[in-house]
Amino acid sequence: MRLKLVAVLLLLGVATATLPGCGGATDDRQPVTAAATGTATAPAPATGTPGGRSGLGGPGKSPSPKPSPSTGAVLKAGNPNGGATVPAEARAVDTSRPTRTVGTGTPASCTSDAVVRAVAAGGIITFDCGPEPVTIRMKATAKVRNKAGARIVLDGGGKVTLSGGGQRRILYLNTCDPAQGFTTSHCQNQDHPQLTVHTLTFADGNSTGERTEGGGGGAIFVRGGRVKVVNSRFTGNRCNRTGPDLGGAALRVLSQYDNKPVYVVNSTFTGGVCANGAALSSIGVSWTVLNSVFTGNKAIGSGANPARSGTPGGGSGGAIYCDGNEFTVRIAGTLIENNHANEGGGAIFFVSNNRTGTMKIERSTLRRNPSEGFETQGLPGIFFLGARPPTITSSRLS
Repeated sequence: MRLKLVAVLLLLGVATATLPGCGGATDDRQPVTAAATGTATAPAPATGTPGGRSGLGGPGKSPSPKPSPSTGAVLKAGNPNGGATVPAEARAVDTSRPTRTVGTGTPASCTSDAVVRAVAAGGIITFDCGPEPVTIRMKATAKVRNKAGARIVLDGGGKVTLSGGGQRRILYLNTCDPAQGFTTSHCQNQDHPQLTVHTLTFADGNSTGERTEGGGGGAIFVRGGRVKVVNSRFTGNRCNRTGPDLGGAALRVLSQYDNKPVYVVNSTFTGGVCANGAALSSIGVSWTVLNSVFTGNKAIGSGANPARSGTPGGGSGGAIYCDGNEFTVRIAGTLIENNHANEGGGAIFFVSNNRTGTMKIERSTLRRNPSEGFETQGLPGIFFLGARPPTITSSRLS
């Protein structure tokens, strides 16, 4: 996808520089300043200037085997006090009658190979690894086979961690990858497969060096179909450290069906590191983020997008990086704090190249998200270019 140059004049009147998008023509309009509604605060003016897959159970285990009582901790994720209403399509999928189960009741039966095979086979996948929490270190990336079925659901029951061991991406779905099989003549816009991850932890995924579709997606990469994340945790994931428009240490998403939103619900993202979007990253994709937490994520690239002369590029969107043309972002009941961007948007980087994109922030707190290079005046931690100023209600930005 071609990058474009977006010339941005920040409101300090100090200097001008360039900031990326990824579309066509250059646009020299200024960034929209905060004209927030509701109770949002609008502190501190803008600062700086922008630079520019054994143990695979068979099908028909129904209902799920009842696990033994656990003495270990069960996953807790998200913001319990968020209060945002979760629509029906964003809620967890019923996994009481799984298609297949990974494991046969012991930790040793829950292997990387079992996970890879289960994901390739598709359907509703649960885990039977014994009563205690277990970490499955992935020796290969689990890849969705597009012809396996319309729905793939992974339910960890709150006790399963899938780890990339700091060496590999954990989960991959790409409707436009011929190696995974074509199912329609329009891979870039089809309603399946639909992937749901539920009550799972994704730890230490690393997509550094992956170049397919531009890279990114340290824990999960998705292009096409739809993806939903519910009650899950992402911790210590990585992707390339530099680059102008790649990102998503936890989750990189492209080409969602009819631009329907990616739902992220009751989930936590911590310690992600990437060039951009150290938790979430996308191009031309809409997001609805509900009752979630983002903390300690870092966009460490340098030189923004397109990269300034003499730099490798990147550094924007400490937690969330969204680029493209027409898309929407809604964040509700969510805490975004202590994230950092070397360039723009310590919390959120949002650039709609054709100025049709919109953003809403509701009942959320964004605080202590430094942007070392640039941000939009009156929106601490946010760099925003869109159709109109973000709608901000019952929220705090500081």
